[in-house]
Amino acid sequence: MSEAKKKVKEAEVILRHWREAVPDDRFAHLVKDAGRGLTRALQMRLTEHSVSFGHWTFLRILWVEDGLTQRELSERAGLMEPTTFSALKAMEQLGYVVRRQQPDSRKKVYVFLTDTGRALRDKLVPLAEDVNQIALDGIDPATIAAARDMLLTMIHNLAADEQKQSLEERRMPSTRQISSLLDRARKDN
Repeated sequence: MSEAKKKVKEAEVILRHWREAVPDDRFAHLVKDAGRGLTRALQMRLTEHSVSFGHWTFLRILWVEDGLTQRELSERAGLMEPTTFSALKAMEQLGYVVRRQQPDSRKKVYVFLTDTGRALRDKLVPLAEDVNQIALDGIDPATIAAARDMLLTMIHNLAADEQKQSLEERRMPSTRQISSLLDRARKDN
């Protein structure tokens, strides 16, 4: 069986799972699977241009607002700063960005697109638009608008909850903190 046919079969199994085995499962799982499908479809297309999905995330942000600090870029991407640092280092080696300190602030490192990074926009944005079109094929525009409103409301509600949790001194642990917790749990068992 070809790789493409295997993928179609996998998609059919996932759909059957959602429709038959767990028709009332949590909405978060549906969103996760839809997001994973969108990410995979885009990554397959980005690969043809030697761009990773992780780099796409940062390029999208910089195409809108160039010259952000590494911290601002990390926050907008929703990623930890070490992850952002690693990605930017690789993107700099590929010639997509340059990182510079400004004379007035030696602590902050600013990220700027190069001409190469800027030029990728014309190649990559149509790929993302194609993936969106594929995903929305056959869906009524009113349903799309309602789903968009619903997802934006969910994002708002979850951001408000995160703010509330941080006021109660709960915060998102770093990858290192999670690893440490898991190590302790393993030792205790």
